[in-house]
Amino acid sequence: MKGSPLQGLISLYELLLLVRIALTWIPHDSSHPLSRFLEKVTEPVLEPVRRYIPPIGNIDISPIAIIFGLEFLKHLLPF
Repeated sequence: MKGSPLQGLISLYELLLLVRIALTWIPHDSSHPLSRFLEKVTEPVLEPVRRYIPPIGNIDISPIAIIFGLEFLKHLLPF
């Protein structure tokens, strides 16, 4: 098996970010438990990054920056 458990957790968090991004493209009930869970788990990381990387027009690129940072972190971790 390749990768450490920490790398697996980082990959899972990246997946949660991607699902949250995808939900912005489709109409959904923001009070749904899944939506609330995704916001609760991802917003503490997204919000501080938005202070340094504001949206470009209507496009929030903070999740992309976080995913790049997490990928970089995964490559620094030992197997």
